[in-house]
Amino acid sequence: MGKALMIQGTSSGAGKSLLALALCRIFSNLGYDVVPFKSQNMSLNSAPSIEGGEISRAQYLQALACRKKPSIKFNPILLKPEGNMKSQVVFMGKPIGSVSAKEYMFSKKEELFSKAMNVLDELLEKHDLVIIEGAGSPVEINLKDYDIANMRVAKHSKSKVILVTDIDRGGSFASIVGTMELLDKEERDLILGFVFNKFRGDKSLLEPGFEFLENRYRKRVLGVIPYVEHKLPEEDSLVEFPKVKGDLHIQIVKLPHISNFTDFEPLHWANGVDYVTKAEEIKGDLIIIPGSKNTVGDLLWMRENGIEDAIIQAYKEGAFIVGICGGFQMLGEKIIDNVESKAGEIKGIGILKVKTTFANQKRTNHLKGELLWEPFKGMTVEGYEIRFGRSRTEKPFSIIRAINEKPAFEYDGAIGKRAFGTYLHGIFHNFAFTQGFLNMLRKEKGLEKISLEEWSIEEEIGRFAKIVERNIDVDYILNVLEL
Repeated sequence: MGKALMIQGTSSGAGKSLLALALCRIFSNLGYDVVPFKSQNMSLNSAPSIEGGEISRAQYLQALACRKKPSIKFNPILLKPEGNMKSQVVFMGKPIGSVSAKEYMFSKKEELFSKAMNVLDELLEKHDLVIIEGAGSPVEINLKDYDIANMRVAKHSKSKVILVTDIDRGGSFASIVGTMELLDKEERDLILGFVFNKFRGDKSLLEPGFEFLENRYRKRVLGVIPYVEHKLPEEDSLVEFPKVKGDLHIQIVKLPHISNFTDFEPLHWANGVDYVTKAEEIKGDLIIIPGSKNTVGDLLWMRENGIEDAIIQAYKEGAFIVGICGGFQMLGEKIIDNVESKAGEIKGIGILKVKTTFANQKRTNHLKGELLWEPFKGMTVEGYEIRFGRSRTEKPFSIIRAINEKPAFEYDGAIGKRAFGTYLHGIFHNFAFTQGFLNMLRKEKGLEKISLEEWSIEEEIGRFAKIVERNIDVDYILNVLEL
């Protein structure tokens, strides 16, 4: 029977996901068979699992940190907000319906929690260590009785708990004390120690506070992690959408149901991106319509507030237009959706000659392909797809050569005069393509070429884990877990 170690936070955004990721890599490096787990996650940034299902991107990355193929078992319950106080419920990788928060709390939650604990038991049986991530705070008074992601999971798995707090926000000592005081005795006994995250300065200045915590609760401060610049995705509920006008003015429409916006991180690091929500803001050199959890709803939102007309006008004036997944579907001539929004036939923006029909079965796959777009014809790219839509065009963007590492041959996306669309989430993480594409636009604007600094998620995981390992007491954790 394996051991469990849980990471809980004093608040959302305290650093649970990345601390769990770092510990996954640290224990994997020590030779342990480690897997991640989060019973329930709420996220718009999802990723495909090895089984072809859908999981949170946080658990996807934690799986990579464990050197495991991402599995639906690592995140049994995924809630994807849809607006109007509803969320799509994804269980074991597959959508099982949309419910309001109240409906979910009183009808679905307990049943799914029981099934999720069965999955956790299976992981504990098969692996040395399960690194479990909590959600939000474990002591929200209005939610504690209905919690299925924090202390109930810790009690079920007999897990020791590391409590992490974000000191960069301020109030960390108060947040730890408040959390500890609101936990009952059985829950406090599970706490292994505390970690202070994102610290800037001389940590010796914190020692009087450490002494207070250790004297009051008989729990150790396990470490202080410095503020680290990194390229690992943060928890999406707390992301600040930047408004940066670089040498190229790259604008991304911040749709009401925007999803998988981690697609644009390389553009942010290479140039800067400007998220826009109003028609009068549309004036970029490159305008991108991103993925959407509600393609038709977001298309109608753009139509109603004038953004669609502004994009068409910018396109006529020479702006380059790109659509990713739902954004690609919107750029076409027609969408027939009797599945997601059940809106029937809807006229598209019409920049790309594409017709899209939504199918009942969602495609969730890793893809490798070869570009057909003339400036980069023959270039190999990879990414992933999460979609109901099936699109037809006479001018595809790429040929998909492999699906989940198995040989394939099918067309993806579409090409226009100064536009393209693709189902390939992660297209801009193909650095050779992104460098060439940006330099093509820079040349048009009379700007010098740039060379992108290539980086990989694997390198970022390794670098971040080493920083964490230097700043926490791994030996003490090992001794307590008796590993």
